[in-house]
Amino acid sequence: MKAMILDRFGPPETLEWREIATPVPAAGEVLIRVRAAGVNPVDWKIAEGGLARLFPCGFPLIPGWDAAGTIAALGEGVTGFSIGERVWSFCRKPDIQWGTYAEYVTMDASAVAPMPANASFAQASTIPLAGLTAWQSLFDVAQVRPGQSVLIHAGAGGVGSLAVPLAKWAGATVIATAGAANHDYVRGLGADHVIDYAAQDFVTEVKALCPDGVDFAYGTVGGEVLTRSYQTVKPGGILVSITDKTDKDLGEQLGIRVKYLFVKPDGGQLRRLAGLMDSGILAAPEIEEFPLPHAAEALDRSKSGHVRGKIVLTVD
Repeated sequence: MKAMILDRFGPPETLEWREIATPVPAAGEVLIRVRAAGVNPVDWKIAEGGLARLFPCGFPLIPGWDAAGTIAALGEGVTGFSIGERVWSFCRKPDIQWGTYAEYVTMDASAVAPMPANASFAQASTIPLAGLTAWQSLFDVAQVRPGQSVLIHAGAGGVGSLAVPLAKWAGATVIATAGAANHDYVRGLGADHVIDYAAQDFVTEVKALCPDGVDFAYGTVGGEVLTRSYQTVKPGGILVSITDKTDKDLGEQLGIRVKYLFVKPDGGQLRRLAGLMDSGILAAPEIEEFPLPHAAEALDRSKSGHVRGKIVLTVD
């Protein structure tokens, strides 16, 4: 098979389009013929060595954690899937080496699920990492319920554009931050209020809408934005970060819960997300496509920030 390969950590331009042996699924795994691979900021961080302290990394290294494609082979003991079936998966493994920027990838069958019926491969590839991140943050950790108030940063981004409609579906009042050019887009996703992070102070605006603070603040942006977000949460509420580690001491001082979440693969939750897409509650975000051999260009685009929706690598 062909894949985008790193022989060492480096900038996106370090990637090479090369031939490599097609993987064989082990017991309990499936082999996916990748038709589209979603691009996430973690991909260029992996390429540059940014996750080497968290995960064992091996070379040659193929980046990529999101995939949509078809079942090409079944490992021993795998049931419930058929050859040629359209599937999607968040393909994060215990070690970082054999990712989805390739024509084929193996993955534990428990992390694989049938694709939404009406989604294209490109659309489906945008969802697994971001969708599972949003789902696990909102429902596994924050346990968002009807009538609660939610602040979602970067509502037009990859995770934010899925967290907004999921929070709305859960019955919450949704406040999102976004640049002025994306306000209509984010309102269309279901946000009740949109704050222009460049022209408005989001803490002041949130307090004007919810004087006691929100029940849940979602830190999809780190740094000062995350630090100031602690001020937006009501006592007894929760702040969840998917960027920087949370400050437990500050949370205790303010009387709020804090949690850092690192998303986990989950085929069952992907089935739930597929059902929401099939019912029209959840939609794929806007997509910018690049052919797989142009992965370096796609990662440079991701590094630039302010991407609306998701970037996708397509595989012939």
